[in-house]
Amino acid sequence: MADIAKLVEELSKLTVLEAAELATALEEEWGVSAAAAVAVAGPAAGGAAEAVEEKDEFDVILTGDGGKKIQVIKEVRAITGLGLTEAKGLVEGAPKPIKEGVNKAEAEEIKGKIEAAGGTVELK
Repeated sequence: MADIAKLVEELSKLTVLEAAELATALEEEWGVSAAAAVAVAGPAAGGAAEAVEEKDEFDVILTGDGGKKIQVIKEVRAITGLGLTEAKGLVEGAPKPIKEGVNKAEAEEIKGKIEAAGGTVELK
């Protein structure tokens, strides 16, 4: 049973795309359909499917200016459209959100820009 729990823990770390690829590979290897396995497993599989879902909205949190406050303030202004005073307050008050509820691509883009300017960012 410990091995099964370990396997379930590892599988729960998969993204939706990875889980779909795994299902396809298992169907090809064993000649069975994932739909049949879900029918047998019943409602218990629903909880596992929810755990595999990939997060689609992120909050971009500025955690520090990395000693390059002016460059980070400039980048925060460009990203948010804030005025100089507001951007300075955001950077000096870190950790603070730069943008909330953005998709993964935009969050990664913002993170890259802030880190290139010298700041540190966390995605939640």
